[in-house]
Amino acid sequence: MTTPSSRRDAIKKVATMALAGTALSSLSERVSAHESAVGTALKGKVNHSVCAWCYGGIPLENLSQAARDMGIKSIEIISPEQFETIKKYDLTCAMVGSISKDWGISRGWNRKEHHAPLVEFYRDLIDKTSAAGFTNLICFSGNRNGLSDEQGIINCAEGLKQVIGYAEKKKVTLVMELLNSKVDHKDYQCDHTNWGVELCKAVGSDRFKLLYDIYHMQIMEGDVIRTIRENQQFIAHYHTGGVPGRNEIDETQELFYPAIMQAIVDTGFKGFVAQEFVPKRPDKLASLRQGVQICDV
Repeated sequence: MTTPSSRRDAIKKVATMALAGTALSSLSERVSAHESAVGTALKGKVNHSVCAWCYGGIPLENLSQAARDMGIKSIEIISPEQFETIKKYDLTCAMVGSISKDWGISRGWNRKEHHAPLVEFYRDLIDKTSAAGFTNLICFSGNRNGLSDEQGIINCAEGLKQVIGYAEKKKVTLVMELLNSKVDHKDYQCDHTNWGVELCKAVGSDRFKLLYDIYHMQIMEGDVIRTIRENQQFIAHYHTGGVPGRNEIDETQELFYPAIMQAIVDTGFKGFVAQEFVPKRPDKLASLRQGVQICDV
């Protein structure tokens, strides 16, 4: 039979152990939080970037500091006048933006009448990208507007060849983004990997490649991992995003990003992977940190 004193001793022992466990758990949580904050927990196999437009409510200065503290190396899809802000935080821009009042997703290289002004527009951006020490500059096909896919490739290649030599000289890669035409960008022409690959072959330069947006290509064609493995030589950059909805890339959506990221790493890819999901939760930076950790295989 247990005596009152032995029962009290046992209770004290359990209480002491519980307090110790609580303290240890609290310490562990603080260490983990610190590691996440300063980026020391990252494994170094993936170069992480983030698209600024997804965090429009956060000043670029604040986003830059938070990104650096998370171990993110780049903030992208920004314009040349924003370069100095991210450089203050020792960040690069893994993909320079190119959307203006005249040019963007729906108006691009697939129309011959666009070629002359686009060459002038891109030569200026190539100069600014190169002068800043950056290497990737985004571009777009434009919408079909009745144009066949075959003619779209011919037209894009004809226009891009007028500026690609200058990009080669300046060591800047023009990178055309693959986007879905089913949900977000109706009628956009560069909406399948095969189309983009054929355009790469037609341009015939290592300074023209594709931005494989995982979110967009899951919507258009699926088969993400096999497609990446078979076409990795044409891909310069990757974007993330949860499907459906383009929100957080965790268990709330249908893609399993750890496997996708491992497939990218296994190809020997040395470029950047950018988080381009739109945070749905109130703490946007916590969602960003989670996305980076999910992709850090």
